[in-house]
Amino acid sequence: MLYSPKKLFLFFLSCIVLYVNYNNSGFVTAANSIGLNYGLLGDNLPSPSNVINLYKSIGISRIRIFDPNTEVLNALRGHRDIEVTVGVKDQDLAALAASEEAVKGWFAANIESYLADVNITFITVGNEVIPGPIGPQVLPVMQSLTNLVKSRNLPISISTVVAMSNLEQSYPPSAGMFTSQAREQLVPVLKLLSQTSTPILVNIYPYFAYASDPANIRLDYASFNTKSIVVQDGSLGYSNMFDAIFDAFVWAMEKEGVKDLPMVVSETGWPSAGNGNFTTPAIASTYNRNFVKHIASGKGTPKRPNKSMDGFLFATFNENQKPAGTEQNFGLYNPSDMKPIYKLF
Repeated sequence: MLYSPKKLFLFFLSCIVLYVNYNNSGFVTAANSIGLNYGLLGDNLPSPSNVINLYKSIGISRIRIFDPNTEVLNALRGHRDIEVTVGVKDQDLAALAASEEAVKGWFAANIESYLADVNITFITVGNEVIPGPIGPQVLPVMQSLTNLVKSRNLPISISTVVAMSNLEQSYPPSAGMFTSQAREQLVPVLKLLSQTSTPILVNIYPYFAYASDPANIRLDYASFNTKSIVVQDGSLGYSNMFDAIFDAFVWAMEKEGVKDLPMVVSETGWPSAGNGNFTTPAIASTYNRNFVKHIASGKGTPKRPNKSMDGFLFATFNENQKPAGTEQNFGLYNPSDMKPIYKLF
């Protein structure tokens, strides 16, 4: 029995089932799901209501927005089958860190009115601001928001999103360790999260590592396109860079006394243009397709084998108001007609 490309695309992106053989109807169920990042830095983007319809048509049940955008949240009303991660804008952190009452006011203004009919599951405090000058503002805002949702018994997790710039060393993965600034700013956040086993959200981009050192990093290793072991780290063997980066962060947490803390991959992807032969539609399709398959397999990473993992692809659209180059070319869809930029499956 053959399936149409549209149905295959839906099956892969929803990760409700994993397509095993293109020529028969064998499927393996998977408990994970892939989400999409929904960025708004473009002047030609479809209306939020059309975007929500797109998500539903391809089976997406998790999305992440970078701030509590009123138009998007209103479009999500009644679609409680879609789990929504909402970000606190970086520029709001200073005022919120200074006052718990300010946090309550922010929640009342930006979240309160949507609780009944929008399925807000995460609030992320800042995006890649740790380590950095405003990094210390994250913890007090997280504490205030955590206290607020706990006092009201709301099923909303409070976390933050961090980049791999927190790692001073990441190769081999077992040598993973945080920078001194990350130890100062991030470790207290991780310990807060560990009290309730709330995931830390991490952005992992093998593309940037590959593009910065193509002479020493194999493309097939960076794009999940080999099954052979490329990096042997003690008893652990790595056939893809994504797992190596993920596990380096796990090792770094463990060295700070934070063990078994869940990690959600808040962003990953590969640009389809903007940097010559490093960024072709074929490579972007290969990376994103293999990432979805990897998540859906449920096999985890060498250091965390057989542990389910949640991940968000970056991003829904090419956004023309982002910096020129690769930043404008991470999208899966053209904003003008909402058609796929390349064939994912």
